[in-house]
Amino acid sequence: MDAETRGQEIIKVTPLQQMLASCTGAILTSVIVTPLDVVKIRLQAQNNPLPKGKCFVYSNGLMDHLCVCEEGGNKLWYKKPGNFQGTLDAFFKIIRNEGIKSLWSGLPPTLVMAVPATVIYFTCYDQLSALLRSKLGENETYIPIVAGIVARFGAVTVISPLELIRTKMQSKKFSYVELHRFVSKKVSEDGWISLWRGWAPTVLRDVPFSAMYWYNYEILKKWLCEKSGLYEPTFMINFTSGALSGSFAAVATLPFDVVKTQKQTQLWTYESHKISMPLHMSTWIIMKNIVAKNGFSGLFSGLIPRLIKIAPACAIMISTYEFGKAFFQKQNVRRQQY
Repeated sequence: MDAETRGQEIIKVTPLQQMLASCTGAILTSVIVTPLDVVKIRLQAQNNPLPKGKCFVYSNGLMDHLCVCEEGGNKLWYKKPGNFQGTLDAFFKIIRNEGIKSLWSGLPPTLVMAVPATVIYFTCYDQLSALLRSKLGENETYIPIVAGIVARFGAVTVISPLELIRTKMQSKKFSYVELHRFVSKKVSEDGWISLWRGWAPTVLRDVPFSAMYWYNYEILKKWLCEKSGLYEPTFMINFTSGALSGSFAAVATLPFDVVKTQKQTQLWTYESHKISMPLHMSTWIIMKNIVAKNGFSGLFSGLIPRLIKIAPACAIMISTYEFGKAFFQKQNVRRQQY
C-alpha cells in the first residue's frame, strides 16, 4: 500500500466537503433524470388533460413534489399541445418545437427543497456511519441500516413542512406576508403538527427504502471490489452498486409509494376545498382500499416507470457523491504533504 493510500485512510473529508459533494451530485442527478419525468407528465397530460386545481406528482430524481395545475391555457409547460406518438417521439418533438430547455420545465422551484434535503441526508448518513464505526467497529453490517434510517428520518422531518408551504405558494401565488399569515393561521387552528401532514406516508416509504438501499449498496460495493481485486471502489463499481440497490429498494417499497401519492393528492384536495379530512385517510386503510379495488397488483402499479426513474437517479447520485469525496480526500492528502 503506497503512502498516498495510507494517507487517505487517515485523512477524512470534512462535513463541508461532504455537503459540496452531495450538492454537486444532487444537481447533476436532477439535470439528467428530470427530462424523463417531464416527458412522462407531458404524455399523461396529452391523454388525460389536467383541469385547474388537479394535482400531479413531479419528480426531479431526488424528491417527489406535489404540483397543482393552474390556469393559463397552453402557456403552461404541462398543457402545451404536442401530438406525441410515444416517449422517444415526445423527446424529439419537445426539443425541435420548444427548445431543449423545455426538457427541464418546472425544475428550478423544486430544487429549492430537493438539494438541501439531499445534502442533509447524505452528510448525516456519512457522519453517523463514521461515528458508529468508531464505536462499534468497521465490520458491523447493520451500521448502514441504522445510519440510513436516522439520516432519512431527519431529512424528511426537516423538509416536510417546507414542502407543504412550497405547494401552497405554487397553488395560490402567495406573497411572503400572506404565506406567513397562512402558516400562523394553520398553526393556531390545527397546531404545529398540521405542518407535518403527509409526513407519515413519506416516512413509511423513504425510511425502509434508505435502510435497504444503504445496506445493499455497502454489501454490493464490497463484493464487487473483492471480485475485481480492488482495495477502493471505482466509479463504475459505485454506479453499478447504486443502480442495483436502488432498484431493489424501489420494488420493495413500491406499495408505500402508491399509497403516499394517493394520500398526498387526497390531502391536497381536502385542503384546497376546505373540507375536514375524513378519519378513513390512514395509510393502512388506503392500502386496503387499493387491494379491494385493484387486487394485490394495484399496490405495485407504476413499477416500470419507478424503476426507470430510480435506478439511474441512485446510480448517478451515489457515484458522483463518492467521486466528489474521493477528489476532496486527495486534495486533503496533498495539502497535508505540502
